[in-house]
Amino acid sequence: MTLYTPPILALATALADFPLTDRLDHRTTTRSRTCGSVITLGLTQDAAGLIEAVGMQVSACAIGQASAAIMAQGLIGRSDDDVRAVHQDLKDWLAGEGDLPEWPQISLLAPALPHKGRHGALLLPWTAAVEALCSAEARR
Repeated sequence: MTLYTPPILALATALADFPLTDRLDHRTTTRSRTCGSVITLGLTQDAAGLIEAVGMQVSACAIGQASAAIMAQGLIGRSDDDVRAVHQDLKDWLAGEGDLPEWPQISLLAPALPHKGRHGALLLPWTAAVEALCSAEARR
C-alpha cells in the first residue's frame, strides 16, 4: 500500500483553507516527540460549546498535514466530547486495538497504519485540538 497517495497529497494542500488568525482565541502549540512535527492550532467555540472556527500552522510530513486537513474539514459544529473520542479511537487504531473512528475522509489515513514513524504526525492535530479545548475549559 502506497503511503503518499494522491488524495493524501491533495489534502496536504487543503490547509490553506484554515489560516491561523488572531480571532481564534483557544490556542496551543504541540510537538510530536516521535517525529518532531509541530502544529499551532487555534479555535473558537459558540455559546453551546460547539467548535465554530479553526485555524492552524502545520510543520509536518504529508501524513500530518493530511490528518490536520481531515480534522479541520470536519471540526465545525463538533463538541469537545466528539474530538476527544476520535482522538482516543485514533490512538487505539494505531495501537492495533480498534477500528478507524467515524469521521469524514479519515479512511484516507489508513495507508499510514504500518508506518509507525508517521503515527505521531497523524495524531498531532487531534492532540492539539484536545489541548486547545482543555485551555478553553480552563478559561470558563
